[in-house]
Amino acid sequence: MLRRSKGLLLALLIGIAVFAGFSIYADVDKLGNRLAGFEWWALGAALGLALCNYLLRFIRWSLYLRSADIHVGMGLSSQIFLSVFALSVTPGKLGEHIKCYLHREFSEVPIATSAPLVVGERVTDLSALLILGVIGVSTYGIAQNMVLAGIVLVSSGLVVLAWPTLATACISMLTAPSPLRRFREPLLGFYQGLSNLVRPWPMFWATSLAVLAWLAECVGFALILAAFPGTHVPLGLATLIYAVTTIAGALSFLPGGLLVTEATMALLLVQAAQGVDEPTAVAATLLVRLATLWFAVAIGLLALTALRHSSSKADLALSAAEEQV
Repeated sequence: MLRRSKGLLLALLIGIAVFAGFSIYADVDKLGNRLAGFEWWALGAALGLALCNYLLRFIRWSLYLRSADIHVGMGLSSQIFLSVFALSVTPGKLGEHIKCYLHREFSEVPIATSAPLVVGERVTDLSALLILGVIGVSTYGIAQNMVLAGIVLVSSGLVVLAWPTLATACISMLTAPSPLRRFREPLLGFYQGLSNLVRPWPMFWATSLAVLAWLAECVGFALILAAFPGTHVPLGLATLIYAVTTIAGALSFLPGGLLVTEATMALLLVQAAQGVDEPTAVAATLLVRLATLWFAVAIGLLALTALRHSSSKADLALSAAEEQV
């Protein structure tokens, strides 16, 4: 429990430091003037669109569970799904682990069965964001290197996953040293579960849901930008910037993509969006992160608290996950 609290506190302090640093960069007075003229209904709309994102991703998760013949009640499944959001900004990517441990404790689902589903989520999320990014690059021609790097990384991973001989050879090579040999069978089992998710049909419907989910947050970003007086950023450009910066944050492997996402988003807004100066870019960046990342963390904390109050198994799962990080 203490370790989780320290992780969340550290992430919060980093978030405050990012906010303070960006405020100084943009000039506090100018930032305040931009926020004073902001139409706050847009933030409410962005929060609603973020909820649409979570709903679509939960539908995908539920379909993944069904495809793996895992049967969990809708209420419990939604609590577990949302609880992970609370840990998305903690060091060590604890949030990625905890979903598997919670399902093991509450529904007796082996971690080896649920872990491929978690990775499948991340693969289709990145694929969806790349699709949105490619569409934007073809129209606006910015951030080409970022999108290209993401395409190379994800495509390479998908090629390995879709080619059983290559995947098996890679696993055998990685586990060739004696100390690692005991991981060979678990990794082969993990690969088998994940390979089922990257077949054409599962990959298609899961990525389609992810595209709609992330597009919802892109629209929220565009609404926030439009709510600043005199600012007009086309939806396509807003989508490109949001997708690219989210990918950059994910590939940074920093908790929640902190600092990398904010810095890249503000920079691209100033460089590519007409009529967006530094104070407006910083204000928009801080608001959209509030409506996405920190909103998700708040929802996750509520769900995790409810889950812990309903059963002591949640604490057992959290402790087990921490020991593995």
